[in-house]
Formats: sequence, structure tokens, C-alpha cells
Amino acid sequence: MKFSIHQASHIGNRKYNQDRAAYCYNNEAILLVLADGMGGHLNGEVAADMTITQFVSAFSTQRPLQDPLSFLSDTMRAAHQDIMGLPHKKDKTFPGTTCVAAVIQEGKLYWGYAGDSRLYVFRRGRIFTRTLDHSMVQMWLECGVIDEEEARTHPRRHQITNCLGGVEDMFEIEVAAPIDLQSGDVIFLSSDGLHDPFLDKELAAAFAVSPVADALNKLLVRAVALEAGQADNATGVALRWGPDEPLHLTNDPVICVLEIK
Repeated sequence: MKFSIHQASHIGNRKYNQDRAAYCYNNEAILLVLADGMGGHLNGEVAADMTITQFVSAFSTQRPLQDPLSFLSDTMRAAHQDIMGLPHKKDKTFPGTTCVAAVIQEGKLYWGYAGDSRLYVFRRGRIFTRTLDHSMVQMWLECGVIDEEEARTHPRRHQITNCLGGVEDMFEIEVAAPIDLQSGDVIFLSSDGLHDPFLDKELAAAFAVSPVADALNKLLVRAVALEAGQADNATGVALRWGPDEPLHLTNDPVICVLEIK
């Protein structure tokens, strides 16, 4: 398979970085996964770590994936159950995390998610498709109550309606029908701290003119600067697909878990 890939994170202005990310690949498939531990819950970074570990482990033991959508659903649900097995607080809440994960296999992209971490597909400098946040603000946006600019800065934009862990009946994974990738397509996974400061068209434009590593690194710096001392953790994974990208061949699965500092 031919692709270029990069992942990176910035702690922002927080005391801890609760974002986690990883990518893995073999000769048949690629996995991208990102989790944003919820700061309002105890040990959100633990929930995010457990989610990444579950995906990396599951991907490493299945080759090829018989059903990528089932793989995404089953693995995310297993991570949720692992988190629910942790000690909970007196109010019966558990550590929580958002999650977005994607698989590329046989030239098709599959994805699933829970929460407000996003997946974008950019094609020829524009958004081809993206996930819709599991939040009240997203519902208001879809109903026309607010516009995109208002949604981007709304004070309740971080109040999500779906996550792994948190509350037992709060979790539900949303999956999408696979799409056929085209040469030059960019798949971008991001935590809310990275995409919130930007309009969607600004993100698309950033990847249209630069290699994915340069575009992602510049977006991280800009996202933190735009939040003027109030920046959340910002994390992204970006992949460009196509025959002009480097060839990746391997006998054993390649596992790249992002080192969080």
C-alpha cells in the first residue's frame, strides 16, 4: 500500500494531556485510532489508554480483517466494557473517553466513533465527508438553530451525549458505510482541541497545499495559539492515500502508538 502518515499532539494549556492516538498497518490493512480522555471524569487518560490498547491488540491479531465494520464496533465496545470494569466514583460515573477509529482495507475506508473526536476525508482540497459530533450543539446546528461559526465557539460545545465509559447507558458506536478512496485523499482524525478553533474549510485548505506532516504540525501550533492561553489538548492523525505516496511493505504488523509528553 502507498500512503504517507503522521500523528502528533500538543498539551495546550492543560496540566495533563489526556489525548491518545495510534496507527498500525500490515500489507493488507491500516488502522488509525484516536481517543480523547474526558477531563470531567476521573482518570480520563486511563480510559483513553485502554481504548488505544484494545484497538492495537485486536488489529495485531487479525489479518486480514474479515469484516472491518464489525471489527470497529466489537473493538470499541470491548474497550467500553473494559472501562466500565474500572472502579467508579460515588456518583456511579466511570472514567470516560471519546473515540474515533478508521480502517483502510482493499482501497476502502471504514470508520466508527463515539463523542466529538472527528474523522474528516478531504478530497481535492475540499471536505468529502466527516463525522458529526455527538453533542447538543451539533443537534442545534443540524436543526438550523445556530450556524457553524456559533457552533465553533458555543460555551456548551464540549458537552457530549456519547462516550466510552462515563455512564453505562451513554455509549453507542456510530459506523458509516465504507467509501472507495481516491488518489490524494486525506483521512484526518482529530480531538476537539485541534479542530474546534477552525472552520472545516480551513482544515481542508491546510492539507491541500502541504504534506500531511507539515500540515498537521502547523495546525497544532495555530490551534493552541488561537485559544489564547485556554487551549485544550490537541491531537491529530493524518494520512494521504495514493500512488504518489511512499510504499509500505512489512512482514510483521507495524505499531506506532503516539508518545504523549
